[in-house]
Amino acid sequence: MSEPSPAVAAAIEGELRLLDPVVRASADLLASLLHTGFREIGTSGRLWNRETIIEALTADDAPRPGPLTASRMQGVELCSDLVHLTFDTESKGLRSHRSSLWRLTGAGWRLYFHQATPFIDDQFAEV
Repeated sequence: MSEPSPAVAAAIEGELRLLDPVVRASADLLASLLHTGFREIGTSGRLWNRETIIEALTADDAPRPGPLTASRMQGVELCSDLVHLTFDTESKGLRSHRSSLWRLTGAGWRLYFHQATPFIDDQFAEV
């Protein structure tokens, strides 16, 4: 397998930072990684924007899912300023297929869109 392009590597690095519980609990760190136009479709089907996801993740009573383990992460550079990542996560037995779009801004790579779809078993998953 070949090394990812610098753009894909930067998006993967950002995505892995977003899985870090320390980053997820910090409004400043989250804001530094999320594009101002950020949108998400969460595992529950709820629609989030930058402000609502930062508020939800950093609230004093926010659920702390524990460590999120990522697997099968891969990316494609769609154009010079847009990367698409796909991967799976697992935390406390809950698994999700995930898809992210990362956009290059003047401040660096920022997460523009994210979608998570829960799954129980995926016999058709690529290995």
